[in-house]
Amino acid sequence: MTFEGNGDSSFKRPPETNPHYHGNAVRTIFIVGAGVLLVAESIGVALPLSAFGAVVAAVILAVAGGITNPLQTWTHWANELIAIIGVIVFGTSAVQHYRSGAVFDLSFAFIEGIAFLSLVALYFTTRTIRFLMLRPQLK
Repeated sequence: MTFEGNGDSSFKRPPETNPHYHGNAVRTIFIVGAGVLLVAESIGVALPLSAFGAVVAAVILAVAGGITNPLQTWTHWANELIAIIGVIVFGTSAVQHYRSGAVFDLSFAFIEGIAFLSLVALYFTTRTIRFLMLRPQLK
């Protein structure tokens, strides 16, 4: 892949400047999610994880965000798996809190927020993987 061109149609943009690449957004979402997890655990929110699990999850999110790059496709597949786990764990917990009538509980707000962040990360990661798989056709 060339990053320089002479003005003809053979010029290809670097992946990170392509509008179909969303790795930077996923990185930001993961770092925000890690921070929210740590704050929630620190103030006593009833997360569906132990204190150790919340810290490990925050570390995993931070590392995943840090290694995300447009040249290594495997990082996006790892992000996809992390986002899927986040949606399932926190989405299920949010639904259980809602059904139990704890809608005005601070725990519900944090858990729902983390579930939403995971869902948005899942969407952007899926779009990025689609772009990376179709990269030869997209210019």
